[in-house]
Amino acid sequence: MLASHFWNKLNLHRAKIAFIFFLACLPLAASAQNNREINLPTYDERWLHYGFRFGIHSTYYDLKYSDAFVTPPFDSLHSILTQPKIGFSVGFIANFRLNNYWKLRILPGVNFSEYQVEYNYTNAPQFPPQETLQEVVESTMVEFQILLKYKSLRRKNSAVYFVAGITPSIEANGRKDRDNEIRLLTKNTNLTAEFGLGVDIYNEWYKFSPEIRFSRGLTNMLKDERNEFSAGIESLHTNMISVYLLFEGGK
Repeated sequence: MLASHFWNKLNLHRAKIAFIFFLACLPLAASAQNNREINLPTYDERWLHYGFRFGIHSTYYDLKYSDAFVTPPFDSLHSILTQPKIGFSVGFIANFRLNNYWKLRILPGVNFSEYQVEYNYTNAPQFPPQETLQEVVESTMVEFQILLKYKSLRRKNSAVYFVAGITPSIEANGRKDRDNEIRLLTKNTNLTAEFGLGVDIYNEWYKFSPEIRFSRGLTNMLKDERNEFSAGIESLHTNMISVYLLFEGGK
């Protein structure tokens, strides 16, 4: 119960946590700025860098009701709501230099997420009656992030940057084998639009980059097969707020 309560607190304050965490990284950039020694002075002249990344995120569905939701069969269903859930991702980095300002990033990895949908009833049809039914969709996606990075001029040992791009992904946990256990059926592929900002901090041996990023699903994740759990929904699109820690080798 304590662990469950802790994660619920994280869900409720996900935006504040991401913002505070990112602000906490700013003193690192200030420290790098005040360092008199220039670390990795020729780092940005190399055309390719490799590294790895770790991220923690909050995910939820953007839900749109269908026309069927207001018909008599759904009279007892008061609302369908989505709740944010915490997840994480890991992966690698290949960073290609285009010029002094622009980089192309290829970031393959694995994303572990959960999406929670709540069905709230005014006259519960179940036995025993339940006012709320929760459906949790677990997702393990192999993703291939493709991002353009625009970096400001380096000032001593730090630089601010912006990223934007797309991420195609495919389900990797064999969910098709468990479709009979899942009442809300979703697709096994997704495509998201990504945008965010971060800070490059040049250390003696490597570059460290804290980054905050927002993702919006472009694909309707709801399967075409309809049942009582999906008939009242027209579309489900994924939304994600992520904080990433990226490490790239320097020498």
